[in-house]
Amino acid sequence: MVNSLLGSVDQPNFLTFTGLCEYLSTVERMRAHAAAIRAEGATEAVWLLEHASVYTAGTSARHADLLTPSDVPVYQTGRGGQWTYHGPGQRVAYVMLDLQKRGRDVRCYVNKLESWIIEVLGGFGVIGQRRAGLPGIWVKTGKSTSGLDKIAAIGIRISRWVSWHGIAINNDPDLDAFHAIVPCGVQDAGVTSLAKLGISVSMDELDTMLKTSFEKYFNHLETSKSTR
Repeated sequence: MVNSLLGSVDQPNFLTFTGLCEYLSTVERMRAHAAAIRAEGATEAVWLLEHASVYTAGTSARHADLLTPSDVPVYQTGRGGQWTYHGPGQRVAYVMLDLQKRGRDVRCYVNKLESWIIEVLGGFGVIGQRRAGLPGIWVKTGKSTSGLDKIAAIGIRISRWVSWHGIAINNDPDLDAFHAIVPCGVQDAGVTSLAKLGISVSMDELDTMLKTSFEKYFNHLETSKSTR
């Protein structure tokens, strides 16, 4: 017989980066920290930052979905997912957690990332929702074929049961930049932002909501214990 219990874990260290972060050096630093969590017991971390403009291809990206990149750097990356854009006005949260102690369930982890984003958006009066089979969070706009536009992306990697990469929420980025790609390979939807929806939010306000909402979804995870 197996009973489900609620285990409590500590809050990770939240670190906010100022300025625009270059993509490759940031990812290398994140990779090293994720490795240190497993090898050395380093503190779990959530990094909040903005990238300088960049297009990145996940492990499922198709070359045909890169349309007109112009002079913006393009990189292959080890996260899951397809093409996305990062740039000023978009809040990226890189989440490095030890899933060995938090629960070795990737699907559950992604679901919690989605719930976290939905909670954050709800704090600003925006109703976010999931789409079956399409990671990320969407809002109803009625402006695309599906009636939905994407406001937040999710792309993760798990190495030795430590998570890295994470989420990106469109606060007020240049939405025209997404025209150079087929975002996440989705043809029937567009991309939107809090600003496009008429919501004026500072990065500090968004960060506060990210921090305060995190504990609800990540600091109490189910574990299993056999009673036989």
